[in-house]
This record gives sequence, C-alpha cells and structure tokens, in this order.
Amino acid sequence: MPYREPVNKGEVYHVFNRGVDKREIFLKNQDYLRFILALYILNDAENRYDIWTSLNFKKEATLSLLKSTIGTPGVPIVDTRLRFVELLAFTLMPNHYHLIIRVVADNGLSKFMHKFGIGYSKYFNQQNKRSGFLFEGPYKAVKVKTDDQLLILFNYVHTNPVELVEQGWKTTGVQNEARALKQQNMYPWTSYHDYIGNLKFPIVTDRDFYLELLNNSEGCRSSVEDWIKFKAETADIPEYLKKVL
Repeated sequence: MPYREPVNKGEVYHVFNRGVDKREIFLKNQDYLRFILALYILNDAENRYDIWTSLNFKKEATLSLLKSTIGTPGVPIVDTRLRFVELLAFTLMPNHYHLIIRVVADNGLSKFMHKFGIGYSKYFNQQNKRSGFLFEGPYKAVKVKTDDQLLILFNYVHTNPVELVEQGWKTTGVQNEARALKQQNMYPWTSYHDYIGNLKFPIVTDRDFYLELLNNSEGCRSSVEDWIKFKAETADIPEYLKKVL
C-alpha cells in the first residue's frame, strides 16, 4: 500500500478525483448544483443528513435550497456547522473535480471526503438507476508547501474550464487567448466568480485567505487572467510548482 503523508490541521491541500473509467460525474445542471450543496452541507461533523436526504431530486428544490443556503445578499449568514475543512476554492468539470482545502479538524480531510463522497455518489446512482463506484478510487490529496504553490494552484484550479475549448492547453499552451479568456468568464461551476465579486455560491467557500494573499478581488482576476496569458506564451512550468497540480 503506498505511503500517504500524514494530514495535519492548518495545512492546505489540492484534492481531486474523477469518474471511474473517466466517465462523466455530472450529466445535467442539477448534478453540479447538488455537488456544490454537498460541499457545504456535508462539511459538518453533526449528522444533519435530514437536510440533505429530504431534498428531492427536482431542479426547483435544489435551486431553492441552494438559494436559501446562500441567503439574501448583504444579510450575514449564521454558520452553525462544525466543519471538517475550509473549502478555499473549487472547479467542477464534466468528469472530474478540483478542490483547494484547508484542514481545520482532526482527521478532517478524510472524514469530510468520506461523508461527501458517499453523499454525492448515492444521489448520482439513484438519479441514474446505477450501482457501484462513481469515482476512480480514493481521492488524491497533495499538500501545498509554499506561497508560490498556493498561487499557481489557485490559477490552475480556476482555469480548468479552458480545457473545454483548448484541449491539451496545459501541456501545449493556449492557442487562442481571447477564446480562453471568454470561456474562463462564462463557465459557471467554479468559485472563480465569487472571488472576482460576481457572487454565485458565496457561502460555500472561505475566500479571506486568497483575497488577502492576492490583495483583493481584482488581484484574483488579474492572477487568473495573467496565468492564461502566460500559457498563451509558453507551456513551461517549473518542476517544483508542478508537484501540486
């Protein structure tokens, strides 16, 4: 069995997984919304499955709960969860996902991913009348050790949607910069919009850490857009930075 480095409170991780046999794990918008709900609701040491399991599979119900969970803009939300982790950022792609997570409880990462993985897999299987594993083995978790890695990971996770219009761009570079930037700003299933002030799922992520690191929302936008522009010029990334991707 491969060695897995111990996970400690306060550490930041790049967490990712994909569908078994590279199958799609999101087949419709409702699935993306349900996944985002799981990221919020199941990040709780309390057994509050009543909120999760009582939600039926209609799109309207999912949207309604998501909106009520987010709350009214400008009105503070009272968060009573006993969280396993802080979710710093996320991007959902048709057959995989990327999360940036900071651990805030003992064994928080494994407990959250177990609860979360079971919750979403059960929903997906019931929706599609299937059984068996949804994900390709255990989740992957890579520790982030430097500020440079934190920054490149923020850009990497949030620019994953560019792959849908620029296949292979992570290794070959961006061929059409304007098209890539347009895709970045249009793709909905990511925390990027919340970081740049276009709030979509604001209560789901803890953004203070990166907003301070990148100065403000405009700094977040510039960092991501500059990364796309950089990849339009070169495909090279220093080896020590690749370790967290």
